[in-house]
Amino acid sequence: MSDDWRRSDADGYQSPADQSPADRPAPGRSDHDRWTQGPDVAAYTDEAASVGAAGDDAETLRERQRLAQVEMMDRWIGGVLTEQRRSRRWKLFFRFMTLFLILALVATVVYNVFWAPAGDSSTLQRHLGVVEVNGVIASDAPANAERIIRGLNRAWDSDNTEAVVLHIDSPGGSPVQSQRIYAEIMRLREQGDKPILAVIEDIGASGAYYIASAADEIIASPASLVGSIGVIYAGFGFQDAISRIGVERRVMTAGENKAFLDPFQPLDDDAEAFWQGVLTQTHQQFIDDVRAGRGDRLSDRPEIFSGLVWSGEQGLELGLVDQMGSLEEVARAHVGEASWEDYTPRLDPFDRLTRRFTQVAASVLGLQAPNSPLRYQAQ
Repeated sequence: MSDDWRRSDADGYQSPADQSPADRPAPGRSDHDRWTQGPDVAAYTDEAASVGAAGDDAETLRERQRLAQVEMMDRWIGGVLTEQRRSRRWKLFFRFMTLFLILALVATVVYNVFWAPAGDSSTLQRHLGVVEVNGVIASDAPANAERIIRGLNRAWDSDNTEAVVLHIDSPGGSPVQSQRIYAEIMRLREQGDKPILAVIEDIGASGAYYIASAADEIIASPASLVGSIGVIYAGFGFQDAISRIGVERRVMTAGENKAFLDPFQPLDDDAEAFWQGVLTQTHQQFIDDVRAGRGDRLSDRPEIFSGLVWSGEQGLELGLVDQMGSLEEVARAHVGEASWEDYTPRLDPFDRLTRRFTQVAASVLGLQAPNSPLRYQAQ
């Protein structure tokens, strides 16, 4: 036996050969295993040894040490599992918060696009109160009397609107819808609280010009189309076509003239004269209202009321338009900057989708027809 080995024996160290089976390390276990050695294990070992009885033998002390190590492992594993659960809960929390923020953002965008009322009357900055008149004017179209009138009153009632502006880009449409809007504009205009202006974009003709004529001023671009002060009815006569293909038309009415506009029956002279009288009377209503709205600004040239469409520059010479300009120029003239708020009520998205689908289907099937056969509409 070497001197090193003797020194080890003198220090109380035993070689593996001299160790008893209970003292030898378990197979596959390193003497430097971090799970069974180290300061934590030593602490638990010391604790176990310290609580042992004075007369405990070596086997009992080893068992206490093993139990202390097992307890330490249980505590460590429990701590790891607790930390994993805590980390998992935080991950779920952040995922739910992210999902909530995304849904809130989407809901805000959808609300602002489809349901939020246009034109916030609480806006402190002075601005123009704009009401959009886009497309055909009809009861079943976005440019209907109820919607435009509601927008007009909303803009009129706002304390911070410098002027109410009808922003028009329409070929016209229903006489009744146009007359309703015209009457409301004239009612507000008579109150004299703030000016009502009509700004025409590409086209403001027929029923759209009917509406514009009620405003205090009409502004258009030089290339805008204005006028078309007239009434139109358009139909077809198929009586010869159905006879050629052998189709019998069966119509029953109560009232001898109830079906006088039936396209499958000939239009006799009396029915034509009667219908022409309706058109003439409706046209005269149009003329009278335009004259009432425009006053002495209108030229006395008779062709103004012939149904012709004029450019904005020609309309200025005829008194149909007051000045050349755009919405931005009008805003700068009244509030010093291009600032305006849209007071047009939002469309119900489901109603808009249904209306669009119905219009497309009717157009494809050839069933699209106006509610009224008379139109204030440029052709």
